[in-house]
Amino acid sequence: MANSSFGSLLARVGLDWFILALLAMIGLARLFPEPGVQQGPLSLSSLAGYGVSLIFFFYGLRLNFEQLRAGLRNYRLHSVIHLTTFVVFPAVVLAARAVWLTPDTELLWLGIFYVAALPSTVSSSVVMVSIAGGNLPAAIFNASISSLIGVFITPLWMSYLLSSTGGDYDLGGVIGKLTLQVLVPVVLGLLLNRRLGWFAERNKTYLRYFDQFTILLIVYTAFCESFERRLFADYSAADLLSLAALMLGLFFLIYGFIILVSRLLHFSREDRITALFCGSKKSLVQGSVMANVLFPASVAGIALLPIMMYHALQLIVASILAQAMARQRDAPSPAIQP
Repeated sequence: MANSSFGSLLARVGLDWFILALLAMIGLARLFPEPGVQQGPLSLSSLAGYGVSLIFFFYGLRLNFEQLRAGLRNYRLHSVIHLTTFVVFPAVVLAARAVWLTPDTELLWLGIFYVAALPSTVSSSVVMVSIAGGNLPAAIFNASISSLIGVFITPLWMSYLLSSTGGDYDLGGVIGKLTLQVLVPVVLGLLLNRRLGWFAERNKTYLRYFDQFTILLIVYTAFCESFERRLFADYSAADLLSLAALMLGLFFLIYGFIILVSRLLHFSREDRITALFCGSKKSLVQGSVMANVLFPASVAGIALLPIMMYHALQLIVASILAQAMARQRDAPSPAIQP
């Protein structure tokens, strides 16, 4: 009974076992980094790479051409979501970075900009839109397309930042690796949707657990390398709290921007909700996958820290907001819309 009450409390504030497991992986990497730094075809990092390709294959298996075709119509909504995700987000962080960057926080700012350059998350965006009563088909379309666009746009943004700071960055090689690891499995799954889509739909709960297990493995191996090289030694608890506050502020800044634009464009309530949740969220799945390709193993853990914080905070805040919107929708009298 106590466990059930505790689980209900966590769910109400947007927490679940996965966020707690992410924290546990960091602790495990701190205590036992050796297994995560080993290399080889059957090492943990290699197994995580195989798991990533399977994640995106099953993701493509659950898509279908009819959904994608139907989603093309609402171009104004799509434009707001993707311009916010891939242009406004990075522009805001670049402006803040120019003001507050110091030599001691350079790696953290690299991770913060990485958050800004990532595509929108898929599953949680769709779930929040559904809870709040938004435009669900448009949410599915935008979240799906965002993941595919991110294979190209995220490396481009990171190429700009790393090149401007004097880094050596092989953009073609990065996009090639991401194409093989992400895009090819998605397209293969999409082509097999008519034959095997039922399997992915029937087992979506188990596939979600597989996705989460793979992300946990990626996080563990990334932090093992960082702890092994003592990259977190220079960061205090105050630094991490400041990072969390910055991630929360970034979320609300973008959220407010989308509210303003949606009202100026006279979006319906359903489209505003979809723009808010699809445009303000960032994908931990894509972040975990791309970090192994974009960054050296020695800094991948630090690069992942901001997206892990943003992921946890966006789930908590978005869950609270979605439930409030659902209550507004179900209220007998007119309520303030988002």
